[in-house]
Amino acid sequence: MSTPHLERPDLPEYMTWEELERLPEEIADQIELWNGRVVWLRRGPGEHQVFMRRLTNAFERCAREDMSARTAHCWRANLETNVFFGTTGKSDFVTPDFLVHRCLESPYQDVRASDVLLVGEVLSPSNTQYDMEAKKGRYASAGIPWYWEVTLAREASAIAVVRAYALETAHGSLPEGVHPLRPANYLLIDEWTHDNPNGIDFDFPFPITIPWTELEY
Repeated sequence: MSTPHLERPDLPEYMTWEELERLPEEIADQIELWNGRVVWLRRGPGEHQVFMRRLTNAFERCAREDMSARTAHCWRANLETNVFFGTTGKSDFVTPDFLVHRCLESPYQDVRASDVLLVGEVLSPSNTQYDMEAKKGRYASAGIPWYWEVTLAREASAIAVVRAYALETAHGSLPEGVHPLRPANYLLIDEWTHDNPNGIDFDFPFPITIPWTELEY
């Protein structure tokens, strides 16, 4: 979630997609609509953009390798692409830093949450824990199977840790009278730091192998 700094205009709390489209592009690009509510994207440092782009390139390489080996599969990796919730309408969407989705039937087609296999966020100092948990909850409620989170190092232009989460839809035992806040949530499945010398190695949603050298700044 990273955009150039621009002075925010005074906007209503809720907007439709059609109203958003009438805004200048440089303003509209800073906004997500959560069930029509205006949510401003926070700016990140230059490193945010670099690592977001490199991760997307790595996912694209892995997706292409999988499609070459298993021709029935067709995946697309992209970055900062709107993901729309529901089967119709466009006034409820988020913009993940990077994502992988199934190939769509036609060019320039909107990406729906039902098309998405994996979403990810590169965390910047400007991202609060509340912001990220809220956005992660939206991904989970939409049924997106995989969520990845990338934390940048504080003292160097580098990635500190990458975490992979899987969607959990069946809850474990809870005390009587206690109910989960959301119908679905993510469980941490794996994580990688530079203590893992071979980099990232994961088998879902397709084989993903990313050496640290591919992600270095």
